[in-house]
Amino acid sequence: MDLYYSFIIPVYNRPDEIGELLESLLSQDYKSEYEIVIVEDGSSLSSQNVIEGYKDKLPITYLQKPNTGPGDSRNFGMKHAKGNYFIVLDSDCILPPHYISFMNASLQKEYVHCFGGPDAAHESFSIVQKAINYAMTSFFTTGGIRGSKKSLNKFQPRSFNMGISKKAFEATKGYGNIHPGEDPDLTFRIWNKGFKTKLIPEAYVYHKRRIDWNKFYIQVNKFGMVRPILNSWHAGTAKITYWFPAFFCVGLLGSIMLMFIGINIPLYVFGIYFGIVFMDSWIKNKNIIVALLSILAIIIQFVGYGYGFLKSTILINFSDKKPEELFPKLFFKTN
Repeated sequence: MDLYYSFIIPVYNRPDEIGELLESLLSQDYKSEYEIVIVEDGSSLSSQNVIEGYKDKLPITYLQKPNTGPGDSRNFGMKHAKGNYFIVLDSDCILPPHYISFMNASLQKEYVHCFGGPDAAHESFSIVQKAINYAMTSFFTTGGIRGSKKSLNKFQPRSFNMGISKKAFEATKGYGNIHPGEDPDLTFRIWNKGFKTKLIPEAYVYHKRRIDWNKFYIQVNKFGMVRPILNSWHAGTAKITYWFPAFFCVGLLGSIMLMFIGINIPLYVFGIYFGIVFMDSWIKNKNIIVALLSILAIIIQFVGYGYGFLKSTILINFSDKKPEELFPKLFFKTN
């Protein structure tokens, strides 16, 4: 199959990050031609000078537009791209040298119109970045329930590392104006159009997630708020697993309360869970501090997501207002 790849990368006030991503593209072992489309999304801190330094080394198209959010910027980039298959990346990603060649081999063997790749922690990441990465990707957290690796039409790609064919993009009109949540929204519409998705495990990226604990809480809280909105938009997509973080928080709080009346078994169960998480993170990250912080990251993840999910569920089901009116900060105004 003759595939010409266009990398679509929105960037917003991240000149240093885009430089690291472009440097990793220079190291790819893939020998066929491809293009890189970078969309400056109304940044006040421009990446132009950094990008100019790579234009003689990489096939870059640099576009600038007013700030309308990452989803609309990706659509803008795909409309101006030359390829027939788009690879969407966040600017805070770094690619391993085999990324394109492994991705291409998988699509040549089993073609789908949309794929997703996982993320991993780079050795250069801080201990907080590694702990957050563990919470966001582990089998023992919500990262482990996004979809089966081997089952087509079940995996929900995430837009920090996502591929979509030109045909699927034109059929769905691309990303919507919700953020976060624009990627599962697009995936549901891709499925509705009859296209399939899959996970390519070998096409992983190092996702830097440049956030502190407070920003991490805000991020996962928004993830929680978005999910009931998507459930209301796409009938039949709701799953019991989306309630797990809320159940976790209620269960942990209840276990602590029961402890004061001498009932300790529920708290012991949570202790076993945290012990498993600690050991798993320690084995994977080979750092006891990261393992300890992974427990904190998971608690923040579940509390933030669970609270956002419950709040949004109540408002969506018992209010006459539209989601855009209830949660204006979750929506970008597009051109």
